[in-house]
Amino acid sequence: MRRAAIPLLVFVLGLAVLGLAASLMLGRPATGTSTVGGPFTLVNQDGRTVTDRDFAGKPHLVFFGFTHCPDICPTTLQQISDVLVALGPQGRDVKALFVTVDPERDNPAALKEYLSSFDPRIVGLTGSPEAVAATVKAYRAYSRKVPLKEGDYTMEHTALVYIMDGRGNFVGSLNLMRPAKDAAAEVARQL
Repeated sequence: MRRAAIPLLVFVLGLAVLGLAASLMLGRPATGTSTVGGPFTLVNQDGRTVTDRDFAGKPHLVFFGFTHCPDICPTTLQQISDVLVALGPQGRDVKALFVTVDPERDNPAALKEYLSSFDPRIVGLTGSPEAVAATVKAYRAYSRKVPLKEGDYTMEHTALVYIMDGRGNFVGSLNLMRPAKDAAAEVARQL
């Protein structure tokens, strides 16, 4: 009987050690940070230079697009506007950044006119092709110029809406395929 008890005792001790290790690991706060996002220096729709530090301390949304976009961008910007309104007074300081992927056509004046149809908390950002490309890369987004007939072009691009926390860390992408109040509740968890 004593010989049979030893394997059982080893098994029980092993389970206890495994349980202790698991509880220590699961109870530990996450130490890794996302590699989505990062420093940028761009120009807003009023012609002022802005950086990622201008949005520090407050959660914000980031969306990449362009003013000549036929459907995805205006639809998404309207959905973002609806979410900002649904946040109510608690979301008065939440900003949404609309970063152009078409700096050739989207200068500050073009952004200002285009964004006048949406919530004023949406900030249009542009810059040199290099500065925009660096921002696209920092957010692990995608954009590509696609030639069209007669010398015109369109842009393929990532259509995610990034949720960034007050420290500028990526939290996740905002699901806009639901009522605005539900999407707003997701953003409100960062406030």
